[in-house]
Amino acid sequence: MWARGIRAGSHVAWQLPTSLEALVLAGALSRIGAVQNPILPIYREREVGFVLRQSQARLLCVPGTFRGFDFGAMAESLAAQQPGLDVLRVDGGLPSGDASSLPPLVEPAESEIADELRWLFYTSGTTADPKGARHSDGTLLAAARGMCQRLELDADDRIGLVFPVTHVGGVLWLMNGLLSGAAHIAVAAFDPTTSIDVLARHGVTQATAGTVFHQAYLAAQRERGGRLFPQVRSFPGGGAPKPPQLHYDVKQELGGVGIVSGYGLTECPVLAMNSVRDADEKLAHTEGRACPAETEIRVVKLDDSAAAPGQEGEVRVRAPQLCQGYLDESLNAEAFDADGFFRTGDLGFLDPEGFIVITGRLKDVIIRKGENISAKEVEDLLYPHPKVADVAVIGLPDPASGERACAVVVAAQGAEPLSFDEMTRFLRQRGLMVQKLPEQLELRAELPRNPTGKVRKHELRRLYSGAEETP
Repeated sequence: MWARGIRAGSHVAWQLPTSLEALVLAGALSRIGAVQNPILPIYREREVGFVLRQSQARLLCVPGTFRGFDFGAMAESLAAQQPGLDVLRVDGGLPSGDASSLPPLVEPAESEIADELRWLFYTSGTTADPKGARHSDGTLLAAARGMCQRLELDADDRIGLVFPVTHVGGVLWLMNGLLSGAAHIAVAAFDPTTSIDVLARHGVTQATAGTVFHQAYLAAQRERGGRLFPQVRSFPGGGAPKPPQLHYDVKQELGGVGIVSGYGLTECPVLAMNSVRDADEKLAHTEGRACPAETEIRVVKLDDSAAAPGQEGEVRVRAPQLCQGYLDESLNAEAFDADGFFRTGDLGFLDPEGFIVITGRLKDVIIRKGENISAKEVEDLLYPHPKVADVAVIGLPDPASGERACAVVVAAQGAEPLSFDEMTRFLRQRGLMVQKLPEQLELRAELPRNPTGKVRKHELRRLYSGAEETP
């Protein structure tokens, strides 16, 4: 890096799989003092080009061909369009250098750790350009320390690093290992048919990293029998909502304390997290309490007044792990309220003990004949059906009601397809009011998800907007 002219403050983008090379690269760039911009592997030329231009990157590090896509060719094409951009292909290991050629390492001041820009993370927008959140080492370390404390990580832990390391959560897991002394079991691209064996062989104790992974572990446990991960302590989660039943199933069948989930965003990672010592009810139904202690969570009703405990509203946060705003400063006015709280766009409530429950997104509320329907509420009620392996509820345009609720279901292995009448009967038996019952049922082999496990509902809406309603 030094030989390529990268110095303190140089902007370096890297789009690598979760690998040893990526972890070493992150450490090397940190040693130099560069500004790092990890880029999600799902980004292609349009999005990567936008990120590189906006961040004025000096270097782009990519693999050659990975998972059937030629990242090297894309990088060379982008470099030809952006003067001053160099490309490093990391497909045969990283280049070596003489550490003695670097200037002496000076311990940074606390103010530098807290304030200096060191990281750029771009949110994966679906209809607009990605937004670059500005982070310091201090903002990320605040989140990592909170995770280490809630999970009680130590040097005996073996972390299943199956999460994309280019996501803010991936970098936090790297920091968690460095802070606690825990080892990482790095998996370049998660594949249930091979990756689970790798985790088992290396004695995973922290089986990360979210709902889609936990569902894969549970399916493998049920298929294979025995004890899949004999040394597992917990199943850390985040990045996507979890059905409460999943916690109980994981704890009973896989072991450990079950799912220990957290809640955060690219702009403010891990602003809340459960503890390995929390009761099952909290682990199943909440995303934990604010962490670290300085984190302030505020729930605001749609009229901008404060919500009482148990009352739903928009979640807003002010915290030491909160980003320093966006690289495009014009976005900041809308993102923060007058008191400096970040508007998450998520709906939820705080229970009387301070645990946060996420009920959906402001944009994920289905409005049918003026009635608000929480997609997550219906999903959580339908998920325990024995014929259901996965479910997403979406709103589709309807000329009569404005929107109609559509349940998109993945059938449980070996089960007959769920029928529309079975679905409605099950939901009514579980107390769902008639006005909230899905009016359409679609069956799929799997749900489209992004690398962090979130269902790409915009793809489902686009797919089924023209589908006929189920009678």
